Amino acid sequence: MTVTAHASDMAEPLSGGTGLAPSNDPLVPASQKTRSVMVYLSFVWLGLVLFSALFASLLPVGSYEVPIGRPRQMPQLGSLEMLLGTDQLGRSVLARVIYGARVSLLVGTVSGIAGFVIGTTFGMIGGYFGRKIDAVITVVTDALLAFPALILLLALSSILTPSLQTLMIGLTLIVVPTFVRLSRATTIAWNSREFIRAARNMGAGNTRIISRELLPNVLPPIATYLPIVIAALIVAEGSLSFLGLGIPPPTPSWGGMIASGKDVIANYPALVFIPAGVIFLTVFSLNQAGDFLRVRLDRTMQD
Repeated sequence: MTVTAHASDMAEPLSGGTGLAPSNDPLVPASQKTRSVMVYLSFVWLGLVLFSALFASLLPVGSYEVPIGRPRQMPQLGSLEMLLGTDQLGRSVLARVIYGARVSLLVGTVSGIAGFVIGTTFGMIGGYFGRKIDAVITVVTDALLAFPALILLLALSSILTPSLQTLMIGLTLIVVPTFVRLSRATTIAWNSREFIRAARNMGAGNTRIISRELLPNVLPPIATYLPIVIAALIVAEGSLSFLGLGIPPPTPSWGGMIASGKDVIANYPALVFIPAGVIFLTVFSLNQAGDFLRVRLDRTMQD
């Protein structure tokens, strides 16, 4: 039998004498991660607020307690102190916004970091050891989550003297259960991985496994949630100050400035909208920063 080979049935000639046929697979360009302009603007705003809060005493804005002109003047461009106008007592609104940033950022950052450290520690302990330890931590966490946050803050403010320390203690208690549940779930997911079982079979102790194996993998995704928690705490501090349960005057805070200007909002809306706008931009920027860090650090978000 004679077999006739057609040209269409023959393999393509080898290229370059290498013995390898040319590949017809499509060329896929490398993916380029685009960064939103909004993210850059958010970081710029956060840097500006942080710089103003840290170096408020060096800025040419004067004291937040001393009147600089007539009460309730509109914003003016002639002077830096008058850039945002004056409040009911003739004090510079810009100075009070800058010094109020110290309170809001301090309360939000310290309470958020404290809740992050405490919650992550107990969550990892419960997720790693399980059984009775996990059951106790879970019950306490669920009890704190079931208790209304606003009622808890109101109770602490009524029992204790309203101060910066009281406010930070109350806000820390609110965010601890959130970090406990996040770290516990993440720890349980990583605790079933092969490298954890391998380390345990090689004789590694619990302390080494938690600190050297689990912590580097559990910490990044939970840390990316911290800016969002700080943003929520800034809003909570503003709400308490608005209700008169925050930082007592004359120390300025963004929520206290809104509370002091709410009675004259019809005639002088700038006294309310300026601090409210600062809170909005800061919270929005923190949320943008949290989303950006999550994409960069959380392995579950990466291909």
